[in-house]
Order: sequence, then structure tokens, then C-alpha cells
Amino acid sequence: MNKKEQRERFIDIIAGFTAYIAKYLPDDVLVKLQELREKEDAPLAKIIYEAMFNDLKMAKELDRPCCQDTGVIQYFVQVGTRFPLIDEIEDCLQEAVKKATIIGPLRHNAVEVFDEKNTGNNVGTRVPWIDWEIIPNSDDVKIYVYMAGGGCSLPGTAKVLMPLEGYEGVVEFVFNQITSYGINACPPLLVGIGIAGSADVAAKLSKKALLRPIGSHNSNPRGAELESLIENGLNTLKIGPGGLGGENSVMGVHIEQAARHPATIAVGLSTGCWAHRRGLIKINAHLEYETISHKGAIL
Repeated sequence: MNKKEQRERFIDIIAGFTAYIAKYLPDDVLVKLQELREKEDAPLAKIIYEAMFNDLKMAKELDRPCCQDTGVIQYFVQVGTRFPLIDEIEDCLQEAVKKATIIGPLRHNAVEVFDEKNTGNNVGTRVPWIDWEIIPNSDDVKIYVYMAGGGCSLPGTAKVLMPLEGYEGVVEFVFNQITSYGINACPPLLVGIGIAGSADVAAKLSKKALLRPIGSHNSNPRGAELESLIENGLNTLKIGPGGLGGENSVMGVHIEQAARHPATIAVGLSTGCWAHRRGLIKINAHLEYETISHKGAIL
């Protein structure tokens, strides 16, 4: 393929995958929702889970997004230095979003700040948001697609704690935020926590934590223990599906961390709703793809 054909192929793949994840939840989320559904015995909670799975069934049958809020599109890109379209990716992703908006169809969610004008195609200033990681000596690219909906974005926050608050302060911060705003994010939630030395780094890590597969653990044993403790604690609140009460509050708790300044500890919080629309696709130098998050998906 020449460069033009490569661009068109890449745009088609990403547009198709972006539209696809609006309709089909990733494999790990489906497994976890089914697990939580089976644990419920409260009549109302069982009704809510039944409605969730009926929604997913209709999304498949009608070929429509499973939630009307298809969010602001975010791409987390891990690109090899030898990937043939490395210089073209940003432009290609913007074109892919425009195309996905039509074929989805995706709701128009990009509103320009200050102008208060909806762009009508989900592309705007710094949107789709693109986070970059450069991978040396690689010729493929991995792209995480995430739909940041209004509800699941609402509890998002970050703060630099006072030095003596320590990790207890991190836990208190998380519980205060989830009990105050978590219901707005359509539970059961996936909770992403970032711990670092500044608010901006903690916030970014909390969003990246949402990209990890449910059931994965922090690489540090103490971090993994803290994930488990917070998850168990949040579940004792029994927020339940839709925030209407039930056995569990969350699908999981993921923590990502960065080394911090000795005098500061910052915490960031991001949440994913039950319809956690994120996906991971790998594309090689020949423009062949693998949908890692949605096994067997054909775009």
C-alpha cells in the first residue's frame, strides 16, 4: 500500500473500532457484570441488572450505542518508533472520530469552551484527547479508546494532600468523593486512583487506571493490597446497581502510582460507569489489527 492507502486503512480501522466500543462492552466488563448480577438477591437490584443486560442485547440487535451518552473520545496511544504512520496518527485519529460519529452514530459531545458551541462532529480543540507513549524499536501501535461520558466524568477530581494525611488521607479522599458523587456515574463503578506528587500527574494516572483489565492488580504488593481494601470497603456501602442499593458498589478498584516529592502526596480519582466503554486495539506495520479487549471482533 502507498501512504494514502495506509492512511485510509488506518482511519477505517480506528473509526470502526471507536463506533464498535460504543455498542459492545469489553470482555472483562461483561464477565464482571454477570458475576455481580448473580450475587444479587434484592428484587430492585435484580431488575436493574436485567435492564442493563436487556440494553446490551438491544444495542447488538439494533446496531446502536448501548448508552446515549457516547462521551468525549479519548485515545491513549502507545506507538512504536518504526510504525509507518507515526507522523500521521493525530490527523488520522481526528478523521476517524468524524467518521465514527456518522457510522456509530455517536452523539455530538464536543463543545468548545468559551464559545459554547457544539462542533457537531466530536472533534474540537484538543479533542479527541490524545495521550502519547513512544515505544522504541517497535513497528506497531496499541491504541486504547475511551468514551468519557458526562456521568462517569462527574466524580473526577484530584488534590494534593497535607503531608501528614498520608495514605489514610488517600482512602478518606476516595470514600468522601464516591459517597458524595459516585451515584452520578451509574454504578457499579470502576474506580481509578492515581497517587503521585502533584495533582496533574495523579489525575492522569487515575484515568489510565481505568484502562486496565478488571481483575488485574497493582504491580506493588502494597498497592494491590490497598486496591483490595478500598474495593471491599466501598462494597460494604452497598450502593448497588444504579445507586439503588445492592450487594456491591464497584466492579473494581485500580491504583496507578508515580514516585512523589518527599513533602507531598497527591491523589486523583476517575470513575467508569457500568457501561464502561473502553477498548484496546493493536495494529501492526502491515495495517493488520487485533482487538485485544473484544476478542474476535470484526470491524
